Amino acid sequence: MDNQNTEERFSLDCMEQSGISISGFSDEILLNILKHVPSHDLVLSVGRVCRKLKTLSLDKSLTNHVTLSKEYLASDDAVKQVVKELASEIQSLSMSGCYWLSGNTIDQLIRCKGLVKLDLTGCRLTSVRLSKILSSLRALRSLAIDINPGFDSNQLSTESKATLSQVSELKQTLYTPSYGVVPCCTSLERLLLYFEIYNVTREGATVCCQLMVGQSSILHYQRLQVFYARLAPGDVNQTLMNLYLAVFSVRVPEHLRVFVISVPGNSSWHAAKSFLEGMAINGALEALQLPRTWVDRSALQHILKHRVPVHLNFSRCPSFGNQVIHSVLDSVKDPRHLVNLNLSGSFQEDIDCHVMEALVSACPNLKRLNLSAAHYHGTPGSDEHLCAVLGKLKSLRSLALPVCAASDGMKNADQAPRDEPALSSSLLLGLKRSARVGVQTYRADPEQRDSESSHSFRALLEGNPFLEELELMGSNFSSAMPRNELANRKEQAACGWAGQIGDSEVAELGGLAFLRRLTLAQLPGVLKGTGLLQVAMRCRDLQVLSLANLGTLKNMTYMPALIDALPHCKQLKDLRLEQPYLNANTRFFQALSQCHALRRVCIVSRNGTFQSDAVMSFMDSCLDVVMCHMFMGGTLVVCRSLQKALQDRFAPQRPALNVVIYPLLHEDLALLIRDIPLLHLDEITLFKSRVAEDPPRLWW
Repeated sequence: MDNQNTEERFSLDCMEQSGISISGFSDEILLNILKHVPSHDLVLSVGRVCRKLKTLSLDKSLTNHVTLSKEYLASDDAVKQVVKELASEIQSLSMSGCYWLSGNTIDQLIRCKGLVKLDLTGCRLTSVRLSKILSSLRALRSLAIDINPGFDSNQLSTESKATLSQVSELKQTLYTPSYGVVPCCTSLERLLLYFEIYNVTREGATVCCQLMVGQSSILHYQRLQVFYARLAPGDVNQTLMNLYLAVFSVRVPEHLRVFVISVPGNSSWHAAKSFLEGMAINGALEALQLPRTWVDRSALQHILKHRVPVHLNFSRCPSFGNQVIHSVLDSVKDPRHLVNLNLSGSFQEDIDCHVMEALVSACPNLKRLNLSAAHYHGTPGSDEHLCAVLGKLKSLRSLALPVCAASDGMKNADQAPRDEPALSSSLLLGLKRSARVGVQTYRADPEQRDSESSHSFRALLEGNPFLEELELMGSNFSSAMPRNELANRKEQAACGWAGQIGDSEVAELGGLAFLRRLTLAQLPGVLKGTGLLQVAMRCRDLQVLSLANLGTLKNMTYMPALIDALPHCKQLKDLRLEQPYLNANTRFFQALSQCHALRRVCIVSRNGTFQSDAVMSFMDSCLDVVMCHMFMGGTLVVCRSLQKALQDRFAPQRPALNVVIYPLLHEDLALLIRDIPLLHLDEITLFKSRVAEDPPRLWW
């Protein structure tokens, strides 16, 4: 922040020397500039510069809608001051993810009598505190909260329940089995549920999903238009979700237009068939995601018949990808309205280029497309290639693609996958690991890479120059970072065709001038990393970078190129690195410290090493870094010592500081993960594909 202030003072000095005064700008221009200033800075800093800026900083276009989410430098005192000065003006207030604010600061929201929308996701909230706040907010219509262990709806006052009865939009993140405040919300039109309950407590006791005796189970879905449920792994989450779904087995809301159920793995619900039949009759469907076990092709066609969906997500539905596409082509009334399509992990065999070509022709307005966790092996020398087909989607802004789909194919016989070496004894044949049938595995060979990049991949990038988000991930990639289990100790072999994508193809990404988010995972052909330098130098708006398992895994050969590239990433805010045997030394952290906009760093490395002094110096240089997660090698004592040193030194100046230094292979890592704020855990610490994950405009 100090670096930013220095640059701003320098700019003002230059303006004064050139005879240009800030007062010479029109109010309209200044207001457009002030929209990009954090709310707490707007009140505490900008408003004190001069009378004109004081007046403009209180303009309704800036004060009616206040966002404190991700304003990591906003302390308790700063937020209290913002609430005090703007209390009478604020109509919508987002404090989502403000995990560092104290309960006393949250209590100040009773001043904001005119609040219509309030997001307290991730904030410290008890049922008593919630009751007190809601009792004062009679105009509230949209609410987002967490339901933590110890929540008791019986502690809600009559006045707070009266407020809840008028709420039409509710987002609940559940950390304990509960209906939360849903039974009190009799006017619900939009319900978003996030299930984050663990199967066992920290003490090892099994979590029971039996809800509290006397708690109301009447869920009011009559007016419901949007139902969204996202589940973390765990049987308790699925059991609780079925309780929330019970009302649907009786009656499907007439105006239901968005129905999204995101479940990791298989899910069963006894009333799924009758619900889908009812949904096929009622409503104008806009967004749909269902577990694979709920639906087949005939049911899907029946649901989509004469509908105009905007978002379809059938990720993690093996062998269902082509059926989804055919259902869109055969049943949807006007496929041109489809903008989000997620088919990640839905192709058992190779992606069919001809089917994709039909889809592209029917859905020319696709903006977000996810084809990850699949295989595509085009015919070498053929004019028909998946990349060429996708290059026709001129509206495409986000794309997730398997690495092998970017390859032109094996160029000669020498590059064909080699057989396993013969075992010296027939007695050892039983120890030989069998390869997956039909999928070639890659072995690094520095001599086999051409300097010329893939023609098909270049055609894709030239056809989609406005891409803002790109995920290029190996079909077999699996992160070593766990959620509820031990860390993954062994990586799966990459697809043989993925080895054809290397430094020259990565360099081609530099032509994407509007690229903001880039993920590269399991690219064994990246040997020197020279393409990363091109990306860093030419993609000036790059804000999020995730690199995982590039090149050879036992020797991180691209580290010198990465060190050269990082100083050019002036807009980089989030960096995630996952690579075995990573050496986070002084040179690496010195380069990283030149990313002045950096906010969050996550490093995951099996058998990786780090230098504690280098980490301390880096944090001392990058004043805006508020999240430092390192899951590497080293002993527990060394990791805890560094974590404590970072917290003690930097926490007083950085209220939102979240530091986790822990051995990746430690048996208690899954317990430690529970303490990480969900904001960081979901967005950066855990690896996943994010393209077309959720419907557009899901929440304000």
